[in-house]
Amino acid sequence: MLIGQELCKALFNDEYQYVLAVHCDHEHIHNHIIVNNVNFYTGKTFETEHNQGKIPDRAWSKLRMISDELCRKHGLSIIENPHLSKGKSHWEWELDKQNLSWKEQLKRTIDEVIKGSEDFEDFLAKCADFGILVDYNPDHKIDLKFMLAEQKERNPRAKFTRAKTLGYFYESQQIRRRIESYKYQMSHRPTARIIRTTAEKFQQSQGLQNWADRENMKAASKALNEMNASNSTLEELESAAHRAFAEFMVMSTPQIELSDRIHELEKQIPAIEEYRKYKVYYKTYSSLEGKAKKKYGENCRYELDQYHECRKKLKELFPDGIIPKIKDLQDELKKAREDYAKMSAERKALKKEADRLSRLAQQKRDSQRTLARYMQNEQAAKRKKSQLE
Repeated sequence: MLIGQELCKALFNDEYQYVLAVHCDHEHIHNHIIVNNVNFYTGKTFETEHNQGKIPDRAWSKLRMISDELCRKHGLSIIENPHLSKGKSHWEWELDKQNLSWKEQLKRTIDEVIKGSEDFEDFLAKCADFGILVDYNPDHKIDLKFMLAEQKERNPRAKFTRAKTLGYFYESQQIRRRIESYKYQMSHRPTARIIRTTAEKFQQSQGLQNWADRENMKAASKALNEMNASNSTLEELESAAHRAFAEFMVMSTPQIELSDRIHELEKQIPAIEEYRKYKVYYKTYSSLEGKAKKKYGENCRYELDQYHECRKKLKELFPDGIIPKIKDLQDELKKAREDYAKMSAERKALKKEADRLSRLAQQKRDSQRTLARYMQNEQAAKRKKSQLE
């Protein structure tokens, strides 16, 4: 109840009537809030005061931010990186507990298709083999949708699920990147060739046999050295490579958001400077009267027109009407650029580490194959020799 009250106070600022109810009818205790939509001071609706402008879901973003702060304050858990995954209904959550969530099945199946695909077109073709229906139209804004064939059979009216609904990593562009990542990690590296000495020509020539044995021993020795170069197992290397790449991908979203904010600030700062520049003319114009005002208006028409254009632009950039100080924006822009550069360096390091681990894993995988072929050849040669004797 206390956390709910703190949340309502921070969100509604004692300007809206609300009823707060604490429910414990499920495993988790939770709040239900019913709000009077009208501000009892201004008479305006909640949407008018808090959900206007071009930023989508402004009030709900603020609600989540306040909720997260309160949860941290009271030692409760929060959802980290909510932008990387879509939420689920309580019904889906219950199914997920029973390993029956269709959305989870769909995601896991898509993961398997990605691992075995050569490119995005191959991925689309292979989805049918794994029981996934795909609706892909690159010309549409919502370009990719999925559905389990089994789901369609059970419910002919079932609708396709947007890739974005499944989460960031299931959008078309991210699927392409994931396929390339798997291809790079599993790419073929020429391995040492083990010479099969069971062929007739080796039995007939001792010199040829000795040469083949020496070459095979060299290859086996090299493979053994490569395997011992890393103390990690193949599974550990592959797991570490995937983790590094996943971190690299996760950082892309906040970096994109930071880039968007930088571009926003780069528009806002000069817009405020322009507004201040022409505001002087409007102030002078407003202070005059009669003929003097009319004459000044004619002489400074361009400047006054520019003032109104700048004012209009500021309303678009700051829909809440609050214009920050230029110094604050400049400081924020400086920090944002520094953070972006730091984030770029971190992502570059993560990508480099993921590539290094991928190469080590591939090297170990190839070395294991070489040693296995060497042992098979040795055993086959011994059997052949015993048969001849």
